[in-house]
Formats: sequence, structure tokens, C-alpha cells
Amino acid sequence: MGKDLRNWTPDDEKFWAEKGKAIATRNLWISIPSLLAGFAVWLYWGIITVQMINLGFAIEKADLFTLTAIAGLTGATLRIPSTFFIRIAGGRNTIVFTTALLMIPAIGTGLALQNPDTPLWQFQLLALLSGIGGGNFASSMSNISFFYPKKILGYALGMNAGLGNFGVTTMQVLIPLVMTFGLFGGASRTLQTTSGTLIGKIPAGTETYIQNAGFIWLLLLIPLAIIGWWGLNNIRDEQVSPNIPNPIGAFSIISFMLLIGFAAAVFGLWLMLPASVGASGWLVSKWLVLPIVIALTVIGLKLIPGQVGRNLTRQYKIFGNKHTWAMTIIYIMTFGSFIGFSAALPLTIKVVFGFQHVMVDGVLTHDIANPNGPSALMFAWMGPFIGALIRPLGGIMADKMGGAKVTQIISIIMVGCALGVAYFIQAAYASETPEQYFIPFMGLFLLLFAATGIGNGSTFRTIAMVFNKEQTGPVLGWTSAIAAYGAFIIPQVFGEQMGLGTPQYALYGFAVFYTICIIINWWFYLRPNAYVKNP
Repeated sequence: MGKDLRNWTPDDEKFWAEKGKAIATRNLWISIPSLLAGFAVWLYWGIITVQMINLGFAIEKADLFTLTAIAGLTGATLRIPSTFFIRIAGGRNTIVFTTALLMIPAIGTGLALQNPDTPLWQFQLLALLSGIGGGNFASSMSNISFFYPKKILGYALGMNAGLGNFGVTTMQVLIPLVMTFGLFGGASRTLQTTSGTLIGKIPAGTETYIQNAGFIWLLLLIPLAIIGWWGLNNIRDEQVSPNIPNPIGAFSIISFMLLIGFAAAVFGLWLMLPASVGASGWLVSKWLVLPIVIALTVIGLKLIPGQVGRNLTRQYKIFGNKHTWAMTIIYIMTFGSFIGFSAALPLTIKVVFGFQHVMVDGVLTHDIANPNGPSALMFAWMGPFIGALIRPLGGIMADKMGGAKVTQIISIIMVGCALGVAYFIQAAYASETPEQYFIPFMGLFLLLFAATGIGNGSTFRTIAMVFNKEQTGPVLGWTSAIAAYGAFIIPQVFGEQMGLGTPQYALYGFAVFYTICIIINWWFYLRPNAYVKNP
């Protein structure tokens, strides 16, 4: 329990049966809830901002969208340094420390939400810090990849990612419920418009404890940090983590590498966001900002001197492998879509179906509340729930059928779903009674989420088969880092296209991208004479 491991050979069947399986299982089942908490803290702004609107916080709706964008960009950027933590700092040290760090934004969010006069910049800072939870996915997946034999790695990674991603669903279900009573004390606020929970609508005038949205996660984070310290392991083999410093040294290295990611993310946000929220006001295109942020992070990490820099140089060899880039694009399609839609769906339901879209003086307006509109908080959890629940199935299917074949099938389904959602969202956003389109809209969105979950599981299998043991972990981390920018890009694209009155164009763009992924997957892994046949 908690000791460092040497001579870890999970592909040796005798070792696995006698010793390896029990240790790997323990590490997996501590890793899963830690990852769950990370997803919850990272993405809870999608629910919190909806409730801030319902409670009448004196912050513009457009500015509230920036909180999800800040958390999305930061969480994705922090996955880049997190990709390389395991080899440098060890799995146990990394998971315990990054889980404990989540207590900072959780406490800060609870305190900030208690005060209706809290300025926007404080929420922005907390959204920035919550990005730590997004970064944790890369280190968690990299860590688990070393514990299991290749023949069941699709299952193990699918379980870690799938059940870990339940943090999105857990958050979307739990936060609306815990806001209904004073679990942690403090003053309540009165709903100005109807809200909702999993079990039904909550009428205007109800007292709400929005601060619980932050404080509730301490009930999970505190015991997880303690359990992780006693139950997780570092693997000290040459291909995993050969030169781990003492825990204080490991925590210091992790903190410094995270600071590099934070600095790059802050610079990108400053370039992109409007002056009204304290940024440059230059409104630099997100398509230009993202490569700048990624490049600054990668270069900044490479400039770290000493043993850490040499270690990173060795891990950076993944960038010379063409499969790293192919799988990055494919992983963007699966996980990027899952996490982006998870972040965007609550506000999309609220804006599209929560308002009537009527002509006033020849102009289509979107400001009249729809009394028959569905509650975003009642339905938004369903998509992430299905996408996360089905992900282990994707890994199991890929272990049996081959990862690339499963990915190809779900990619075609995703194209069809995106086009269908585009049709119904276009109809709803131009209708005085948008609720009539909600059922087919939601049904297709749920199918889209299911496809992303299965595809996410199948890509884990492909990566595990294409790359050697040393590179599998870093590649999993890197691809997840780039794909995680979906949590930033997709809400931004939806927000922009809704502002232009053409939300369907966002879905058309996604459908085109999915088609490109079909071609790449076929070329690399399914065509005759493919580089690696159906890995």
C-alpha cells in the first residue's frame, strides 16, 4: 500500500495473476473518483452560470459565457504539462497532489457565490484555477496505461476515462440538488426565474444556496487525497518513472510546470477576450490563439533546465511519430466533441428553448422568456451520462473488433447526428414555440453523445496497440490535451453562431470535421496496406 513498485511487468501472465492484477485494480479504483472530481470542478461553470442567470446576478450573459471559456481553455492547456508528470514525478505523487489542489477553486467558488456583489474578475480567476481539474485527465490516463497489460488496456482506459467522465454527469445532477437546502450554511438567494433539478422544476421565489456548488466537492476531495496517499503507487521502472524525487520535490516540479501552462493560458485569454472583461480587447481569433497557447506551453516546458528538461526531451520524441498526429485529430473528434458538448449543452438548451424567438419590428428577437421551455438543469446531464457510461463498452468492443473499425462506424453516426441536430436547432431558433423541436433535438444529441463515448473508448485501444509502452502514456496525455480544447472551442462556436442567428452552422462545421476524421482513420488504419491494420 503506497510503496514504490519496481520490475512491473503486467504483460507477464504469471506476474499479472499472482501480483499485478490486485495492485492495478486498486490504483484504478482510486484513480476513477479522483478523475471524477477533477471533471466536476473543471466543468461546473456550465451549471453555475445557468443558475446565476436564474438568480439575477448582476453580470451580463455574454460575460458569463467567458467563465466556461476560461475554464475550458485553461483545463486543456494544463493537460500539456500534465501529459509528462508521471515519468517526472510518479503516479502516486501526481494524482494525490493534483487532486488536493482542486480544493482551492472549490472553496473559492463557494465563498464567491455567497456574495451577490462578487466582481467578475474573481469568478474569472476561479474559473482559471478550476482548469486544474481538466489537466488531471492527461496524467490520470497516462498513469493507468502503465499498470495494465496491452490485451485489456482498452477496458482499463475506458473504465478510467468513462467512469471518471461521470464527473460531468455527477456535477450536473448533484449541484442543482444541493443548492435547494443549506447544507453548508450561509445566506440563501431567491430565484427570479424558474430553475430545475433532475426531479423537476423549481419555481421562481424559491430560496437557493448557490454556494453549495463549490463547497460540495470538498466532501469528495479531502478523503480522496488521503486515500490516494495510502493506496496509490509510483512505478520506478526505466520506461515509467525512473528518477522520482521525494514528494516535496515532486510537488514543486508539478507546481512549476502547471504555472507555465497557466501563464500561456492567461496570455491567450488576454489576447482573445473583450476589454469589458479585463482583457486586451484585441479579440484575436480563437483559431490563432490556440496554436499560440499550445506552442508557448510546449516551448516553455522544454526550456526547464536540468533533469526535468532532459526527461521532457526524451518524452518529446512522440512528436516525431506520424501516428501521434493522426490519433490527435481522431481523438479531437471523440473526446473533444464529448467534452465540448458537455460544456455547451446547458446554456444551449437555455438560450434556444428557454426563450421565444419572435419577430419584433421586422427583427427576430430572442429575449422573451418561454414559459413552456424545458429546464436546462433537468436535461443537460443526460448526454454526458450516456457518453461516459458507454465508454467502457467502446474499449471492450475495440478489444474484440479492433479500435479503428469501431471508430469508423461511430464516425459515420456522428456525421448523421450532427446534421440532424443542425436541422432541429435551426427550426427551434426561429420559432415562437421552440419546445416542439426539443424531443428530436435532444434524442439526436443523446445519440451523438453515445457515439463520442464509444469512439473515445476505441481510440484508447488504437493508441495502446500503435505505440510502445514508453510512448503510450505521453501520447494518451498529449491527444487528450489537444482534444480538451473542445471544452473551449465548442461553447465559443455555439455562442458566436447564436449571436449571428445561425446556430446550425456550428453543427455543419462539426459534420465536415467528422468526415475528415473518417478519411484519416481509413488511410492510416483501415485501407489495404494501412500503416497498422485495424489496431
